[in-house]
Amino acid sequence: MKKIIASLGIGATLFIAGCGNGTDGEQEAAAGNGSDEVIKIGSLFELTGSAAEYGQSMNEAVHMAVEEINAAGGIDGVHIEVVERDIASDESQAAQGAMAMTSDEGISAIIGPALTGTLQAAIPSANQNQVAIISPSATDDGVLQDTNGEVHPYAYRTSFTNSFQGGALALFSNEELQASKAVIFSDNSSDYAQGLTETFQQAFEGDVVSIENFTADQTDFSATLTNIATMDFDVLYVPGYYEQAGPIVKQAREMGIDQPIIGPDGLGNQRFYELAGMENMNDVYYTSHFAVESEDPEIQSFVETYEEATGNQPDMFTGLAYDAVYIVKEAIERAGSTDSFKVNEEIEATENFAGVTGTFSFDDNHDPVKTVSIIEVQNGEPSAIHEVDPNK
Repeated sequence: MKKIIASLGIGATLFIAGCGNGTDGEQEAAAGNGSDEVIKIGSLFELTGSAAEYGQSMNEAVHMAVEEINAAGGIDGVHIEVVERDIASDESQAAQGAMAMTSDEGISAIIGPALTGTLQAAIPSANQNQVAIISPSATDDGVLQDTNGEVHPYAYRTSFTNSFQGGALALFSNEELQASKAVIFSDNSSDYAQGLTETFQQAFEGDVVSIENFTADQTDFSATLTNIATMDFDVLYVPGYYEQAGPIVKQAREMGIDQPIIGPDGLGNQRFYELAGMENMNDVYYTSHFAVESEDPEIQSFVETYEEATGNQPDMFTGLAYDAVYIVKEAIERAGSTDSFKVNEEIEATENFAGVTGTFSFDDNHDPVKTVSIIEVQNGEPSAIHEVDPNK
């Protein structure tokens, strides 16, 4: 799927000499334009470590979008090159990577990182060197604000926030699942999960019967689940990531806990299904920024292109990373320049961006204004998509 946007005749301003760490296809495309000029964007992701499943897929989406743009002629004939860096799911490496990228005068903008903590570590360099950084998936409410509550001028995200999805899950539980009693089984070692727990509690119109906890390194949840099985509740809320949520679903279902299980976007990965076991994936619901299961022709075109390009299935975050590249592309076109300061001004002014994950604008907090998709899973397969707007 190609998005072809009219050129603004800015070729004379797009002069960035140099080379980066793009794929062979991107380097060949840059060489094929008959010039040493390239536009450079950064891909700063967790390609190894605990968040590698997220980072790898988003990095692939960045390369895919760039290859599409280059195949369509680049930006006014100038091709894009991806400068890639693995931050190994580590905050100190994220800070170092961001400093290295933003100190390079050729970088127009950075896509990534995936996690709230790594984005937080990267933002100071983005602000200092005036280079926009767009995370497809850092959902913590406060990550885009400084300690005084002021919005970081160069930080953005294409994902919705924890409070937004926590509120949506509470609303969905009340209205669609008719739940009046909930049990929360949360990762108490994660700021992400703690924030989701708090916002669900605030929005849920009913009784939270119990709040139980697990840690990120835990694999056996049977003791707590045995206790939960004795409780009277309508829905089990598991704020956390797929590494723990998958085994929790598996062990809960094998133990006879058959109430609906709901969770946040951290469950949105094929690995979640594998860890839970397809036979256990019934009455499971999780939030999604982008429903790859949609029958929308544009979304299916994206899915097919991604699978052909990478050999892998896309998830919700691949679409968000893909859209982030096109946001930068449009910003460069509107700015008529690759200067990172000017590009940032145009990113901030983004309105009604029509992406594969929907049409949205950035609000004053640099958050996208959008609805929440909740994926329903039955018989090991996504069976329905529910749209929820917690602001209504």
